Amino acid sequence: MTKRKLQRFEELKGFERTFQYPFPLVHTDHGLRGNWKEKVFQNNRPIVLEVGCGRGEYTVELARNYPELNFIGIDIKGARIWRGAKTINEEHILNGAFLRVHVEWLKEFFAPGEVKEVWVTFPDPQPQLSRENRRLTNPKFLQLYRYLSGDDGVFHLKTDNYGLFEYTLEMLSGEKGSMEACTDDLYANTPEGFNLSIQTTYEKKFLQEGLKINYLRFRWA
Repeated sequence: MTKRKLQRFEELKGFERTFQYPFPLVHTDHGLRGNWKEKVFQNNRPIVLEVGCGRGEYTVELARNYPELNFIGIDIKGARIWRGAKTINEEHILNGAFLRVHVEWLKEFFAPGEVKEVWVTFPDPQPQLSRENRRLTNPKFLQLYRYLSGDDGVFHLKTDNYGLFEYTLEMLSGEKGSMEACTDDLYANTPEGFNLSIQTTYEKKFLQEGLKINYLRFRWA
């Protein structure tokens, strides 16, 4: 591990609203499950997760744009979330937080229906069939998102990869709920009320390369 990564891991320990539970610490009594609004945000506003948040750019911008909501970025890579965690601390963005943990363990950290929405933005498409179990929109993870957000919860996917987009549509076709928005070209066919000003570094790069951005919004029932 590089000296830079070690330095960032050390800095993360001192950031407010940043929590690190890589395996095997995941099973410790962290006291977060069911208590995010009271213990972390100290308000009763709805919670929105970004799963696989990377550097946390989208989480930070969502928090800046929607102060009426609370946002939590989820990723296992501490050196990545360091950037977003540092920003919310430096700018005192009180409705933003970060959790370093494997996605598979989120039930340990959130009670059923504790969050309102789940975002997955530009995940690794894992195109090989042998890696389907690692796609963040496979049936296992979709069931996890439903557990976290409960009935009437909302799931968002934003991706440049049309194969992953089609795969996710197929997986959601068997789920109980409704597709509220679906477009294979977000900038040509933008859903009403969608904030196009929030873009990650990856999205800007994809757009410069002429790639289309796919987006869907699904509400569980």
